[in-house]
Amino acid sequence: MKALFLVRYGEIGLKGKNRKFFENTLTKNIKRALLDVADCRIHQTYSRNFVEVVDGDAEAVAARLSQVFGIVSISPVAIAPLDLDEIKAVAKAEFEKITRPGVTFKVETKRANKRFPYKSPEVSREVGAHLLINIPDLKVDVRNPEIKLEVEIREHETYIYTRTIAGPGGLPVGVAGKGLLLISGGIDSPVAGWMSMKRGVTLEAIHFHSFPFTSDRAKEKVIDLCRELTRFGGKIRLHVAHFTEIQKELRLKTPERLTVTLMRRMMFRIAERLAEQRGALALITGESLGQVASQTMESINVIEKVTTIPVFRPLIGLDKEEIMNISRRIDTYPISIRPYEDCCTVFLPDFPATRPRLADVEEAEAALDIEALISESLAKTETIDITTNT
Repeated sequence: MKALFLVRYGEIGLKGKNRKFFENTLTKNIKRALLDVADCRIHQTYSRNFVEVVDGDAEAVAARLSQVFGIVSISPVAIAPLDLDEIKAVAKAEFEKITRPGVTFKVETKRANKRFPYKSPEVSREVGAHLLINIPDLKVDVRNPEIKLEVEIREHETYIYTRTIAGPGGLPVGVAGKGLLLISGGIDSPVAGWMSMKRGVTLEAIHFHSFPFTSDRAKEKVIDLCRELTRFGGKIRLHVAHFTEIQKELRLKTPERLTVTLMRRMMFRIAERLAEQRGALALITGESLGQVASQTMESINVIEKVTTIPVFRPLIGLDKEEIMNISRRIDTYPISIRPYEDCCTVFLPDFPATRPRLADVEEAEAALDIEALISESLAKTETIDITTNT
């Protein structure tokens, strides 16, 4: 037995002359998501994709497709010829699989093939009447039905379905260039990475590790977070940057209240240098305005002065509860709350500056050999390619 899925996209359909590029990228990403599914066939048509798999794999395939950015929804469909009696027969067979006594229903028809001799309302009436006559205890409810049977009359055949599964929407990963995600072990940055992928960004990531002040379990936590994100966008190259010497120098040579600001400026410098090497066009952070000392408008302004490439902050207007809800939905929350600290919590001052002045920060940095610290960090950076199965 074979199962067939109709895959819909939304925003891609609004594109102009480059629409084909977006469609082809979506098809490529669907193939990647189903690479290990045996006997899987993917067919791309105008405004639709179709995925055919062995029936036993159907639920697992539906779950994977629901994580592919660019997909608005998917439906398991049955096929009928362009013949009204055949459409009624297939509709009855599909409806009988899920009906129960007293259920309310509605038939809705979309007639993309205008050569079909019956208009959409006529098809809906005919199919609905056929179900009422042949299946006992049904009730019609056109406003709020328990089951909606949908009929799509296309160029060569008809698709009939009763179930629609939501996809994540957005744009296919790979259509918007590469970004470098500054990922900690916390809740926010993985969500920022997910939201960037939703806009078509291909991700690489950088994590700042301060062994022995932070444990290898903290690094494993970040690897696991990246692995969760690969379900949505494929392989992620994670760069684990050595940050120990920088934190030692900051503790010894700079004012305690400026430690957070100085640390973030060093992170941005290193990330920008790596982004240039890797062909990333922007940095991506999990900052939310006003959430912590380094995320006040004054702090963001002073920290960003060290960069020349764009810094994307997808969470800037979200509150913590909204971010946590997304984190739970994408399954990164249980990993993020593991009790292993990252370098952002090491040597955290009791009273960090929330409105740092650029002149004070630059004066403090005069005590540091910034270029040597950046070079050492990059030289000791470990690179890990992470996939869903590694």
